[in-house]
Amino acid sequence: MAELDQKTQLRLWRDMVLIRAFETRLQTLFRAGRVPGLTHLCTGQEAVAAGTCAALAEHDMIASSHRGHGHTLARGTPPGPVMAEILGRATGLCGGRVGSMHLFDAERGNLGTNGIVGGGVPLAVGAGLAARAAGDGRVAAAFFGDGALNQGVVLECVNMAVIWTLPVLMVCEHNGYGEFTASDEVTAGDIRDRLAAYDLPVEDIDGMDASVVFETAARAVARARAGKGPTAILARAWRFSGHHAGDAQDYKDDAETKAWRARDPIERLRARLEADGVPAADLDAIEAEAGARVAKAARDALAAREPDSAQLLQGVYA
Repeated sequence: MAELDQKTQLRLWRDMVLIRAFETRLQTLFRAGRVPGLTHLCTGQEAVAAGTCAALAEHDMIASSHRGHGHTLARGTPPGPVMAEILGRATGLCGGRVGSMHLFDAERGNLGTNGIVGGGVPLAVGAGLAARAAGDGRVAAAFFGDGALNQGVVLECVNMAVIWTLPVLMVCEHNGYGEFTASDEVTAGDIRDRLAAYDLPVEDIDGMDASVVFETAARAVARARAGKGPTAILARAWRFSGHHAGDAQDYKDDAETKAWRARDPIERLRARLEADGVPAADLDAIEAEAGARVAKAARDALAAREPDSAQLLQGVYA
């Protein structure tokens, strides 16, 4: 595999440390009781979000899952509106009314995070169908967890994307668990074989390596844009922070957790950048900048007003 240029690697680093800083601060806020409801963190899975979104063009689209803060940030939404939305403030991305699991940013082609398991996949396939009909060259990426492959609508959408040759990336973040249950206990057969049965390319990759994710996604995007249809990316990763921010993770094996943490995608890319001659001080500065941006986002959100109750039903349809 050809070595990525340093500019791309630095973008991946910048995106990943921003996501990590955001999720770490959100964890602290959750423990302090400042986050309404549950919030699902993607700590440890930053490489999938950063690598995939870096391979997309500005006019492309994504549809996310309930664990979608990283996808939203990697797509270019500033941390301020995302933090304010999760904390339920009027300055939030959606006015503080949708919270952590329903972030939406049409300006950046983000069709939304989704509280329904696998719920983003039909949105991405619909967007791919619209793009093919318009002939505008756009590509849509659907992010979902391995548990979503037990949802009928996801497999129906894979089938549709293949038979209609749609420009879609099916990005499965395979972290080995559906909520609190190991995937192997509830999923028959091999996930890779299940996807391959639909006669589309399946890239089974190390989802803890941002460079690998980027190069794989870039090939899939080029294939989709050339009219050759969808690709499934099975990115094997690990969520460091549990199903939700308050999850004690008692169901995980300590040795397995330790082994995965040794493959931290941020530390791996940092080591590669330093080996390529990037000064440690430069990387420290990028990390400090990310931390400062997130700290400001949190301060501003906590100081912002809550949504006006008179607007509670705005945008709600029956």
